[in-house]
Amino acid sequence: MSPETPVEMLKKKSLADQICARFGKGFRLITEVQSQFLSRPMPDEALCAVLWEYKDRGKKGYDLTERLFKIIGEQYSALEIIGPQRAGKDVRLGELFDDYPRPNRPVDFVLLHNNQPVAVGLARYDSDRGGTQEDDRTGQYRDCASEILKYAKTHGLNLKVIFLNDGPGLLLGSM
Repeated sequence: MSPETPVEMLKKKSLADQICARFGKGFRLITEVQSQFLSRPMPDEALCAVLWEYKDRGKKGYDLTERLFKIIGEQYSALEIIGPQRAGKDVRLGELFDDYPRPNRPVDFVLLHNNQPVAVGLARYDSDRGGTQEDDRTGQYRDCASEILKYAKTHGLNLKVIFLNDGPGLLLGSM
């Protein structure tokens, strides 16, 4: 178990060797963690409070995306919006543009007019994470937006980028 390893790094199995080299000294044996867990009082109010705090993690952000989809559907009937309304698979730009330079580039949603993309959406949710992840992807989002806008300009497309954020990232201006 490694309490020091950043969650984002754990999403790629190919980084296992790098994670072990960088954070290996802080790893704990599973048996040690189990022993410490079993030594906690029952009922464990502190642990329950921590787990209860996370029971709705991400819900506010998903609610916001669902609301955006509803507004688009109700107020902009000429537009179609694609992508997951809550959790789900991102839209890949290679699915929309045959010659997109990074076809696996994920985006959260896309607005279409007459089956043509007019806006690409990037959503970031951090209000229910205490802002702790507020700035972990800002560079990635900036680079993604720049890449999309450069592609649009090169191909003469009137394509916009929409940032959807529910918390500190919007307030602090990092989105």
